[in-house]
Amino acid sequence: MENQIYTTDVLVVGGGTGGTTAAIQAARRGAKTILVSEFPWLGGMLTSAGVCAPDGNELEAFQTGIWGDYLKELQQRQPGGLDNCWASLFSYHPQIGAQIFADWVAQLTNLQWFWGQVPLEVLSEDNCVKGVRFADFIVEAKITLDGTELGDLLALADIPFRWGWELQSEFNEPSAPVTHNSLTAKYPVQAPTWVVIMQDYCENLAPAITPASNYDSSLFAGAWDDYGAEKFLNYGSLGNGLLMINWPNCGNDYGEGLGRLVESEQAKSEFLYECRNYSQNFAHFIQSSLGRRYGLADNVFPTIKNHSGAFAFHPYYRESRRLVGLTTVKEQDILPVSGTNAAPLYPDSIAIGNYPNDHHYPGVKFELQPKSIRWGGRVTGTPFSIPYGCLVPAKADGLLVCEKNISVSHIANGATRLQPVVMNIAQAAGMAAAMCIELNIQPRNLPVRALQQALLNDARSPAAIVPLFNSLPSHPDWLKEQLYYLDNLHDYIAILTSGSTSYFKYSYGTATRSKLRNIYSVGGIFQRVYQQNYRFIFISTSVSKTYNYQLIALSPTINKRLCSLQNGSYLSISGSINHAANWLLVEHITKKTSTFNLE
Repeated sequence: MENQIYTTDVLVVGGGTGGTTAAIQAARRGAKTILVSEFPWLGGMLTSAGVCAPDGNELEAFQTGIWGDYLKELQQRQPGGLDNCWASLFSYHPQIGAQIFADWVAQLTNLQWFWGQVPLEVLSEDNCVKGVRFADFIVEAKITLDGTELGDLLALADIPFRWGWELQSEFNEPSAPVTHNSLTAKYPVQAPTWVVIMQDYCENLAPAITPASNYDSSLFAGAWDDYGAEKFLNYGSLGNGLLMINWPNCGNDYGEGLGRLVESEQAKSEFLYECRNYSQNFAHFIQSSLGRRYGLADNVFPTIKNHSGAFAFHPYYRESRRLVGLTTVKEQDILPVSGTNAAPLYPDSIAIGNYPNDHHYPGVKFELQPKSIRWGGRVTGTPFSIPYGCLVPAKADGLLVCEKNISVSHIANGATRLQPVVMNIAQAAGMAAAMCIELNIQPRNLPVRALQQALLNDARSPAAIVPLFNSLPSHPDWLKEQLYYLDNLHDYIAILTSGSTSYFKYSYGTATRSKLRNIYSVGGIFQRVYQQNYRFIFISTSVSKTYNYQLIALSPTINKRLCSLQNGSYLSISGSINHAANWLLVEHITKKTSTFNLE
């Protein structure tokens, strides 16, 4: 098959979260598409990297597009549901996520998928990307998308990119350093993590975990001191005894010699070898400290390259080469407008996110400007928008990016790097690529309003592009509202400043029962600790035990109801219980007549 040439409309290189989503959307739009991945699993962060507890875009209003479809599929396939850990509201077995992506790809006859290949050369002509050479074949394409984990096509095509920190003088970001220092030198980018899946064997029967080279227990000492062993293990519980180990505090984040990731293939291989061994040593430390009840899981991932089936295919990369695009997303663009709960809205918004900014530098606590609020009884991130311009190179044609390699500052990457927002970005990139084929134009010339309309009106997976807490796709005014604020940016800022949710009047009525949860009904007493912090106390007559759960909500209807309840009210609540997080996710509330004095 060497030197075989394939011709296609859209080529997507990289089968990660972004690449896979972009290829699916481009093909669904009708473009002839080829997807080329390194690994036999699709999904990247969500699957082959083992980070099966995604963060961000968790509120119902933000569960749109292909991201929302993914959640629905997970609930239908994951035994026991998604309420397993406290790191996320959704956790699952990685092979289930991989199968979802594989099934979606198999449904599309105009999408051809090759795996086991990495890009070797980008074919360009007159500053326009024309295709990519792999070891076994060449793909010529009208539009190419870089969905690699580290922005490999940017380097191969000599397209300008950023790697490392920007100083405060460059973008005036409040959290950026004024001068380069020991932190920026040691950690040019955020540290990745090689996820390992451990298993609770319930008894001391687990096979011994052999330490790798250079084992030093002192590197992990105190890893869970602030949490306790049980809470530490439940951080990434995936259900059925599987435990995702992706732990930042004296854990398996690895940041030694990060520059090697983009230095050479040999240097990168050395880094990856060390990174995987570091996680093996952390797993050994866990077992040595907590006993043989905990060991490596069996056959979670295929056993390749002498790796145990407990180790992910590759690290969870938190940062990549970052494109120099038409627009660069900066920290100011993800921070809430003063006195509000959301960031400014980009007029060319094509995706939304809400993750709190989070950076990983082993052994260092890096302070960032706050962008969190309490909503639905819990802490969540303030929402922001992603502009189309950050997907388009400033000085090259024929290419779009669709992963962590968007045009974003090092500081802002801490919020834009998460799985759900990457899926949203990639859905827009895939749609844009297909529309460029339809219109026979370059990405920089694509009418943004046409792209926005296509995302909002997608027949299968309509995607929100304006972040509104109370605006659900099921509401008849949802589309009208999304477009209204794109045309009236001053009104968007006005509703944020006023604390309102919309100029549109919503009749909330009864909340729709979620199809994503296993629902239980209990009666008990509502307790308001303070605004947006609620507890629920009930007694189980079967075991004569009192339970005290944190009440949380993802639905705007339930959030509004919780805000209005009187302290001490006796309620009947339907919802799902997450024992690892000790919360009760409310789906329905019925108020009884009694009120108790809890003062």
